[in-house]
Amino acid sequence: MMQRPVETLQVTPLLKNLPPLLLVAVLIFILDQFTKWLIVQKLKTSDYIPVIDGFFNIHHVRNRGAAFGILQGQKMLLVVVTIAALGLIGYYYFHYRQSLWMRIGLGFLLGGALGNLIDRIRMGEVVDFLQFGLLPNYAWPTFNVADISVCVGTGMIFILFYLERNETQQPDEPNSV
Repeated sequence: MMQRPVETLQVTPLLKNLPPLLLVAVLIFILDQFTKWLIVQKLKTSDYIPVIDGFFNIHHVRNRGAAFGILQGQKMLLVVVTIAALGLIGYYYFHYRQSLWMRIGLGFLLGGALGNLIDRIRMGEVVDFLQFGLLPNYAWPTFNVADISVCVGTGMIFILFYLERNETQQPDEPNSV
């Protein structure tokens, strides 16, 4: 009896390039949610633990707004903006899926955006706990793993766009007299 050849599953380039984005996003999301859960379990809101005196504290705070405490109490607006950002992540993935750098940067953005989005939907606020200070009475606004991830992803994308812009620019031709 003659056997038919086994057909191989053809993975489209879209799916083939997806794993770095998903791997980074899932790892960030898990780390973010685990660290927030740990803080909620171990510290009451407003409690803090000095790690490096005068420089770094674990400080459990709740943020009903966005970065730096702006847009306090604007939960629906922040949810809608985050969903729109998820759409932009998808758009950039489709247009830059051949770039590993972009896929990893988008993975950082996706993991961070989902981490804070879940908090906003579930609790109406985001758990923040990382606090750095430079002077005795000055502390940078408290943040979390998702915030770091969004900053890293945004930085990676800006670097890519900057490098691409420089590659496409032609050197100025000397002026002819």
